[in-house]
Amino acid sequence: MKLFEGWRSFERPVMNGVLPDYSASAMAAKAKALPEWQKRLAAIDVTGWPIEKVNDYKLVKAEMNGFDFNLRVLRPWALDPAFYVSVWAVRSDCPLREGPLAYDAIDLYTYKFPLSPADQKTLAGRIGAVPALLAEAKTNLKDSNARDLWVWGEQELRDQSATLTSLEAGTLTVTTLEGSQHADLNGTTPELQAAVVSAHKATDDFIAWLEKLAPQKTGPSGVGKENYNWYEKNVHLIPFPWEDQVVLLHRELERSQAALRLEELNNQNLPPLEPVTDAASYDKMSRDRMDKFVKFITTKPIIPDKPYIRGALEPQMGHYVPEDKRIFFTRVTHREPMLLMSHEYHWIDLARMRDEPNPSPIRRLAPLSNIWDTRAEGFATAFEEIVMHAGLYDDNPRAKELVWMMLANRAARGLASLYVQSNDFTLEQAGQFHSAWTPRGWAVAGDSLTTFEQLLYLRQPGYGASYVTGKILFDRLMTEYSRQQEIAGKPFVMRDFMDRFNNDGMIPVPLMEDEMIVKEAREP
Repeated sequence: MKLFEGWRSFERPVMNGVLPDYSASAMAAKAKALPEWQKRLAAIDVTGWPIEKVNDYKLVKAEMNGFDFNLRVLRPWALDPAFYVSVWAVRSDCPLREGPLAYDAIDLYTYKFPLSPADQKTLAGRIGAVPALLAEAKTNLKDSNARDLWVWGEQELRDQSATLTSLEAGTLTVTTLEGSQHADLNGTTPELQAAVVSAHKATDDFIAWLEKLAPQKTGPSGVGKENYNWYEKNVHLIPFPWEDQVVLLHRELERSQAALRLEELNNQNLPPLEPVTDAASYDKMSRDRMDKFVKFITTKPIIPDKPYIRGALEPQMGHYVPEDKRIFFTRVTHREPMLLMSHEYHWIDLARMRDEPNPSPIRRLAPLSNIWDTRAEGFATAFEEIVMHAGLYDDNPRAKELVWMMLANRAARGLASLYVQSNDFTLEQAGQFHSAWTPRGWAVAGDSLTTFEQLLYLRQPGYGASYVTGKILFDRLMTEYSRQQEIAGKPFVMRDFMDRFNNDGMIPVPLMEDEMIVKEAREP
């Protein structure tokens, strides 16, 4: 455990007060020191260890490999302008915020508003460091030629500018696991208010700098197939190289598209599933569906009933969006909110991490480098299909069409992201592919969601495909576990299986196989 704690401390950047140092010299020093940490880990003899502790060891090794990859290949501090976004109003639905980011992000949602005097002082110092961080970024990024990271990364900085604008205006809403609260600067110190104004100006200046230089950038942004394969194998512990992932995602795209057409055929005599047309109708539908959804998953039974389930899901119910402002997911939820409630298993995971911390101090913390992506995003995607097959939409068959549309969308965008990483697609082409293969024209190339997703999947290799590869790995685990029960002459009980799955923590599914499946039940 001392090695793990020391490693986590080393992985963080050197801090100059509240400012992280990502200079070339600082990162070169990290690269020089990393092999010693890897050597110390390799010197540990795990012979005779229980499989759970061996897997903890593998997680730490994967984290070190992830940092090695960042130092050698990804180098977000030197290539990726969005790396320097540091002010956030909304908590991610994943164990850690997605993508590579500068250390010590300013998560406004972790503060209670109105701000206490102590929090005002803390925030004044942290937000006050944003101009210096962005000034450092200009130096660190001076040799970057990654065109798509520059052209598309501007939007991430614009989002930070919008957050600071709302904070200044007193119109900001901050959101976390427990819900939302209003955030403003009324009654705060002049120092904090001045820090926010300064950070806002620095952000806008940085955006103008990016806009000026972006047209000069001509280089590729993907990591290439060889690097991608090393990363998936040694960091995310995924058994599928780039070529296999292309085949698997093509297959899921074809399966979902074909299943959608067959479901439409089955439902041809039913009225279409129309979206609600006003806020009151949306709110009522969401509340009713929340009651139905929570009752269904806990009494079917699919997952063990826990006191935090409803509390984790309710704050995420969303709100009514006018038709002309809807993106892919709001087009779905305004017809059937339970589609996204099933994917929002993320929030149940987060509540479990809060209320039932894993006994392993290593698993208690989310793995670095988004190593959790196939577990978090893959299972959330799998859960959409699980509840459908378990009968959630038997009284509303048209909703089953939306399940297949959601999977088709994720397979299309994941495929696009694979071609971006191999440098066969630009992000513009990825958005066009993503849009063309999402049914009914519900994903639009160039809209806010499509551009956000494709940029994230470029910045974090493997993430775009993880929704589908993780789902496939979960399907394999469930198959092996049910076969194991059959060999032992025992029934397969979904709730018991899910209890074990949840208790293993936010780790890659292949590690769960080692813990849950005996050799005789593994795939041939």
